[in-house]
Amino acid sequence: MDFKTLAFGLLAAALALNSAPVKSEETMQKDIVDTAVAAGSFKTLAAALKAADLVDTLKSKGPFTVLAPTDDAFAKLPAGTVETLLKPENKAKLVKILTYHVIPAKAMAADVVKMTSAKTVEGSEVKIAVMDGKVKVNDANVVKTDIACSNGVIHVIDAVIMPKE
Repeated sequence: MDFKTLAFGLLAAALALNSAPVKSEETMQKDIVDTAVAAGSFKTLAAALKAADLVDTLKSKGPFTVLAPTDDAFAKLPAGTVETLLKPENKAKLVKILTYHVIPAKAMAADVVKMTSAKTVEGSEVKIAVMDGKVKVNDANVVKTDIACSNGVIHVIDAVIMPKE
């Protein structure tokens, strides 16, 4: 192969790369479930979503805001609580608790700090308070905000919040 053919081939390859469709930031983002699983600190939440048959829901278009308790947050529950909730006979209660952590809209931190409450997918409201620059949802502290996903946003909380019975 001569130099001219090689140079033409390299130029053609470079032009092809430059004209390839570029993925937007949104199409490159993972959905809420995949983002939570990839983070590694939401193993209990992921197991609970699977036991409650909510994985497909939170992989759907949304938008959703998920108040995501970490594994440490679940560990703060009384001994045996998580294991009991994961049993098939407690699926309805688990669904109620998990959907209480989901707001059926995309609420970034800048939106949340202006709110005093938000209606959840479960049907009741969570209380939102801002004190000393920190946000609380019910009795949980928001410890990380604005984890953008293709179908919404995750805000990490340090406790599992419970709906009223």
